[in-house]
Amino acid sequence: MNIENLIPSPDSIPVPWGWFWLFLMITFFLHLLLLNVTIGTGIISLVKSIRGKENDLKTAKDLGVKLPYAIAFTITTGVAPLLFIQVLYGHFIYTSSVLMASYWLSIIALLLMAYYSAYIYDFKFDALGSSRSIFIAVSVIIFLIVAFFFSNNMTLMLMPEAWKAYFSNSRGTILNLYEPTLYPRYLHFLFASIANGGLFLALLNDFRSRKGNNDSRGNILLGLKWFTFAFIIQILIGFWFFLMLPKEIRILFMGQNFYATTVFILGILSAFTTLILSLKKQVRLCTIMVLFTMTNMVLIRDVVRTAYLKPYFSVSSLKVYPQYSPMILFIIVLTAGIGIVVYMLKLASRAGKEV
Repeated sequence: MNIENLIPSPDSIPVPWGWFWLFLMITFFLHLLLLNVTIGTGIISLVKSIRGKENDLKTAKDLGVKLPYAIAFTITTGVAPLLFIQVLYGHFIYTSSVLMASYWLSIIALLLMAYYSAYIYDFKFDALGSSRSIFIAVSVIIFLIVAFFFSNNMTLMLMPEAWKAYFSNSRGTILNLYEPTLYPRYLHFLFASIANGGLFLALLNDFRSRKGNNDSRGNILLGLKWFTFAFIIQILIGFWFFLMLPKEIRILFMGQNFYATTVFILGILSAFTTLILSLKKQVRLCTIMVLFTMTNMVLIRDVVRTAYLKPYFSVSSLKVYPQYSPMILFIIVLTAGIGIVVYMLKLASRAGKEV
């Protein structure tokens, strides 16, 4: 069977592909950052809630108050990169989504359950007693399941040769479980979330400490401990992920392609610099380096996706039928939306609802 016959024809685009690529990189970075913080703080809050000591519960409640906000922003910012990847790679991701449709369509219901459970955990924290751990556990577990579904889809779309499984399973229950990169990719994301959750806790309390709150020092150290431990494991899993990539893709990062090699080296250097700063307890510098490291990781991910699909497709081959007004309208609406969100956060803060 000719694999290319399984790939639908791509749609045309209204502006050059570079615009959509730029928006995809920016919006995915923002979504990934918020997603990491959401899952990471959820996991930390769960652990602290289970431990149940006074200081643990104080930290758990502090993070739990912010969780509904984090979930809302995570879901909202996830829409844009999903749309942009559909514009550029729609004929791949639509197909992979159909192959795993039973799981993919369940994500909406799962997210609603996670959202509602997080709200109960926040608003009923004291009244729930020891049962509060159940509600935060539900939210965390659901988010980890949803993330696993996304990892499956993002790998399945890169492998049209795996689509042949449809002819023996047309029920929409295909997962890419035998793909060697699936598990390190997923675990790399998981420990990145724990690390960034810890860093968020440290940064939040560093801000409070600079405002004169002397009780925040303990949580700064706690957050940095979570960050350092998870970040070390993340680095190790990252090398595992790299080794699981096909040889023809690995060598792109080892000198064959200048751009790929550059972002790869910068990613490694920034990761180890971040680790050193965390050990030195430089919270703000560490945060800046994390953002730089994540930028390189997003670009590396894009290189990997492009390399996987190179035998079948290149975004530069997309036909352009110029129509710039939708993009201009999108930029205007996006700018206005950001302004409204900032204004709403200010109102919530003034109302005494700590974000």
